Amino acid sequence: MTTPLETAPSTITRPKLRIGPIELDVPVVLAPMAGITNTAYRRLCREYGAGLYVSEMITSRALVERTSESMRLIRHHPSETLRSIQLYGVDPGTMREAVTMLVAENRADHIDMNFGCPVAKVTRKGGGSALPWKLDLFRQIVEEAVKAAGDIPVTVKMRKGIDDDHLTYIEAAKAAEGAGVKSIALHARTAADFYSGQADWSAISTLKKTITSIPVLGNGDIWSAEDAIRMVDETGCDGVVVGRGCLGRPWLFGDLSSAFRVRNGELDASVAAATRAAPTLGEVAVAIRRHTELLVEFYDGDENRACRDIRKHVAWYFKGYPVGHDVRASLSLVNSLAEMDDVLGTLDGSLPYPGVDAEGPRGRAGTPKRPSLPDKWLESRDLALPERAELTSAELHHSGG
Repeated sequence: MTTPLETAPSTITRPKLRIGPIELDVPVVLAPMAGITNTAYRRLCREYGAGLYVSEMITSRALVERTSESMRLIRHHPSETLRSIQLYGVDPGTMREAVTMLVAENRADHIDMNFGCPVAKVTRKGGGSALPWKLDLFRQIVEEAVKAAGDIPVTVKMRKGIDDDHLTYIEAAKAAEGAGVKSIALHARTAADFYSGQADWSAISTLKKTITSIPVLGNGDIWSAEDAIRMVDETGCDGVVVGRGCLGRPWLFGDLSSAFRVRNGELDASVAAATRAAPTLGEVAVAIRRHTELLVEFYDGDENRACRDIRKHVAWYFKGYPVGHDVRASLSLVNSLAEMDDVLGTLDGSLPYPGVDAEGPRGRAGTPKRPSLPDKWLESRDLALPERAELTSAELHHSGG
């Protein structure tokens, strides 16, 4: 199998990716994903590779109200020395309060802001990927976050726009750059695209040519290290944001680290290729077990809750492997680590990596759909008073981007 480690030019030398005072050896960011990128999964991915690992999205209003779940989500393990939190909000004042709290209580080293959520329950209230359409409100929210953050870098993640007739990413990116954010990540799809079809990497290239004072990161359809290198080469972006491509494949971050080190002349291609991740079924079982152990810690020792949480990951881990329905069904019923060990012990751990069958797209995709928006939302770029009142109900516990 051809890898970027074998084909990438070793003469390219790039400076480290800098996001304000943060310097990353590898220009790779784990995308926030609801119910996925909790501290357990972040720790697991970090054990395989390098990069910036961002929390799942946390609603600014819930954080200000100090709800039990929001307080759980902002917790970091002591090993997470670079604490990255993503916030979502629709009100400048609430966002300011949330960021102020994180700074005052020394809970974050980096704050990302989500303007990419395409979920109907959010966009129909004017939040997520619908919000940058109201450019002044977008600018106010970002400005308040940057001011409140002080020396802590604030970044923004967004989509191209609502649909192809209502693109917002260029104007929003310029506003964010002017407000003082330290990087901008673009998921190269619109809200209407949801996660369907092929990401429009040309939009990343356009944004990179437009925004020149801060890094531009690309997101969308990075299923392998090859894809990441190709995105950087084709678009000129400064780094990549990896979301669905790492589901059930935490070792992807090892491949990404090697690929970028080879590209930068820091690692011999033959050495990197020899260590390319190709886990046997036994090694996959070890990863599932380790992931569950970390979830037990995250849930304060509750093995039952951890075992319920891991269930959504099982199909992703086993993608391409000849694992029967009976084993998968049994794993969906375990309530303890001991029961999990019994089921995993029935697997033939010597079965080799299945190659392309284990790679490629994974996670939700769906089909293009008309975005759900507030009534008359698209009639004006300005925010009317009734619309501002309606926005207060948009801060729900949803995520995506």
